Amino acid sequence: MFSGIIQGIGAVATVRRSRSAAELTLTSTFRGLVPGESIAVNGACMTVTSRRGATFTVLVSAESLRRTTLGALRRGDAVNLERSLRLSDRLSGHFVFGHVDGIGTIEAIAPEGASALYRFSLPKGFARFLVEKGSIAVDGVSLTVFDCGRRSFAVAVIPHTAAATTLGRKRPGDRVNLETDMLARYVDRAVAHHLRRS
Repeated sequence: MFSGIIQGIGAVATVRRSRSAAELTLTSTFRGLVPGESIAVNGACMTVTSRRGATFTVLVSAESLRRTTLGALRRGDAVNLERSLRLSDRLSGHFVFGHVDGIGTIEAIAPEGASALYRFSLPKGFARFLVEKGSIAVDGVSLTVFDCGRRSFAVAVIPHTAAATTLGRKRPGDRVNLETDMLARYVDRAVAHHLRRS
């Protein structure tokens, strides 16, 4: 489990692809990473399979390749990194599971005072999980949703977030990983189940 507060920006060192998986070796400044540890890479929960010096390796399964943008990463690409929460950590963002729901696209970025207004497209059927002032993880970054529509939503990105994550490097047309709030998904499923039984 994660909080959506990015702890560092890493870079893709190597990519090895097969027909049904990909192996990514990433640089990071994290100390003490161990094989078996969970780490969020652009918001997708991955397992560290090995570590060597300033790099670590993760194996991206076929399901993760289908659901996320990780399969499109190339050598040198920057990625958001977050280590899993400890019970003693402050929860400054929201509960993020690293289970990416799907991929959105940046439709527009507009300055708004010192911040920037980002608008993202939504995959079909995702709008029901978003509420005004609710939470969403975009490439692993915990953000507050507003201006929700059936096909898009907006967030405000403050200068600190733009500098501390890869969002400040993004441009319209770039694709991002989206994880909606888990509570919203459970409520949606429970209500749908109840209505089917009624």
